[in-house]
Parts: sequence; C-alpha cells; structure tokens
Amino acid sequence: MTSGHDCDVLVIGGGIVGLSTAYALTRAVPGTRVTVLEKEHGPARHQTGRNSGVIHSGVYYRPGSLKARFAVRGAAEMVEFCAEFGIAHAVTGKLIVATERDELPRLHALVQRGRENGIPVRELGPAQIGEYEPYVRGLAAIHVGTTGVADYVSVARHLAEASGADIRYGAEVVQIDRRAERGVAVRTAAGDIVRGRVLVNCAGLHCDRIARLAGDDPGMRIVPFRGEYFELARPELVRGLVYPVPDPAFPFLGVHLTRGIDKSVHVGPNAVPALALEGYDWSTVRPRELGATLAWPGSWRIARRHWRYGAGELRRSVSRDAFTSAVRRLLPAVTADDLVPAPAGVRAQAVLRDGTLVDDFMIREAPRTVHVLNAPSPAATASLPIGREVARRALAALGS
Repeated sequence: MTSGHDCDVLVIGGGIVGLSTAYALTRAVPGTRVTVLEKEHGPARHQTGRNSGVIHSGVYYRPGSLKARFAVRGAAEMVEFCAEFGIAHAVTGKLIVATERDELPRLHALVQRGRENGIPVRELGPAQIGEYEPYVRGLAAIHVGTTGVADYVSVARHLAEASGADIRYGAEVVQIDRRAERGVAVRTAAGDIVRGRVLVNCAGLHCDRIARLAGDDPGMRIVPFRGEYFELARPELVRGLVYPVPDPAFPFLGVHLTRGIDKSVHVGPNAVPALALEGYDWSTVRPRELGATLAWPGSWRIARRHWRYGAGELRRSVSRDAFTSAVRRLLPAVTADDLVPAPAGVRAQAVLRDGTLVDDFMIREAPRTVHVLNAPSPAATASLPIGREVARRALAALGS
C-alpha cells in the first residue's frame, strides 16, 4: 500500500442518504474529492427505490428531534430540488383518519404535535372528509397540506450527477482498515483497494456490519422489516394520500393509501420480519443474516413485548382477506379483487440491545469516521438536511 489517498471522503452506500452526503460535501467545499462505493449496479436499489414515494410533512415526529427538524425542512427542500431538476413530484396533501373512538385522542395529539413542528393542520369532521376523499369514511380526520409524492430514484440519480463525485457501482466493501496512516482503506469484493482520509457509512441495511468492519461497536443491530404493498385496481377510489392514526409505540405508520406520481395507488405497507436483510419475499432466506438477527437480544425482547401487534401483521401477510379488512376501515368500497400484489420494500430498523426500536435518526462518530446507523422513513424526505449534517461532521473530521 502507498501512503496516498484516492479521495478526501469515502462514502459507503449509494442510496439517497449517501448520495445526498456526496452532494452536500462538494457543494460545501468545492474541490473536495468524494468517492461513493455502492455494491449494487445502480443507485437507490433498496430503501430509496422501494417505498411509496411520499414527501412526509413531519407531523408525526417528536418536536426537536432530528426527524422532526429534518423532515419539515427537507419536505420544502425536496419540492424545490425536484422543481429545479425537472423531477416528477406533486404536493397533494394527505388525510390522517380516525375510524375508532379510541383513536380520537391520538388524532388530537397529532394536531398539537403538527402545530409544535410548525406544520399547518386542519381538523375535519366526517362530512368534511368526503370533500377531500369521497370514498373514505371516518369519525374525524386531519388534513396536512404539505405532504406530497416524488420520484426518489430520479432524485438519487440527479444527486449523483450533480455531486461530481466518483460513483463506483458493483463495489461491495468486505474489509476496512482504519490503521492506514492518517486515513482509511477499504477492500471491495473484487479485490480493489480504495483509500480515503475520512469514511462515511451510509450503508442502510448493512450499516451495522460496516461499522463493525471499521472496528466500531454500533450498540445496535439492523433488524429488517419487510413492507408488503398492493396496488389498487380501481385507483379512482383515492384522490391523494390517506393514512390511519398510527400507534405511537411503533415507528410504522400502518396500512395507508398513496396515489403516486404515475397516478397509481399503492396500498400498504404491512410490516413483517424479513428473513434476510434484502428479504423482499418469504422465499428469500439467508441463514447467516437470519441467525445474526435471532442472536441479537433486542430481537427477542421486541417479540415478547409486541407479539400481539406482530401476529396481526403476520396474519395480514398470509391472508388477502385480512389485509383487505384493514384497508376497508378507511376505504369501505375496497374488495379483495381490488388488491394487486406490488413490489415489497425492507425497512432498515435499528434495534438496541434492550429491544428499543430506535425512533430518531442515529448518526455516530468515530476516529475519521461518521456512521449513519438509523435512517429509515422519512429519510428520503429529509435526505438533503441529513446529507448536510453528515457532510458537516465528515468535513470536521477531515480538518482535524
């Protein structure tokens, strides 16, 4: 090995967060040499490209948290970015609908939270729901006007191009050496060695493994949850976005209805444990990855604590009728024949040893390294502010 560096900042992960970080680095300090290593043969192949494409308003998130601050700011910036680069997007607004009386206090709490986060929220009665969504039924709802949809794969591609970074696809990282003098060296599966002065870990589903390869204990594990989707055969039943009132004990938002930029309507996701980090169906099982999940104490603590919730999700996964019943709470006109299977996604959910599902974005620093350890939804919405925050920390490490 020579003592030279191929780049100033070496980013692992070519999803929207990694590419936004590269974009932020080169805009903050022009001339910064950035290399991005992505194991797939194109950008945004996992979380970024396998979600419902929602631009989240930030209404759900604890005031003052990174999620709240970055989502509110990021939603406005994402709309501006899409407009600047001609990327398909729309600000549609959304309804969050209470269908049971015990959901009403949680709905009212969301109104308060939205206002604390600076988000315009309108409260609706049953008749007013129909003004927005004629086929949706509920006891009460709130309308959040700043929610929208975007083509996040196109966003990722434009970030990659606009960053000017050296993007290397098909480059899976298998070894990291942080003992290299004044820098970090990584080896790819193809045997290539890439050296950087600072390492940024934006590896999503694999971020905990990358942290351990770097010699750091992340204090968490990624426990993958598959989000299962359907497409609505009668998209005319939904005008925009319709959500249930979420359970605050979980980071999942429940089965919802999303009219995308292509005018199709996605229904989901149902959230079930995945049997591999990239386990997009029940037939994809990777024993080593599944074994690592089962060996993590937090996985068993989640199961003991939330088994009733999990049982309901599993039932909807194997029963079309059960899934249809969940949708009919919001949209009574739906039948099982209206639901056409659509591609699934996997959420990279960080779980602590005690079984806590990490709620906020988690960014940790180590010598010459920045790790992004929890960045599921709304990370796509918040990707531009997240990228600036990670870039700020990387540049500080670069100057130290």
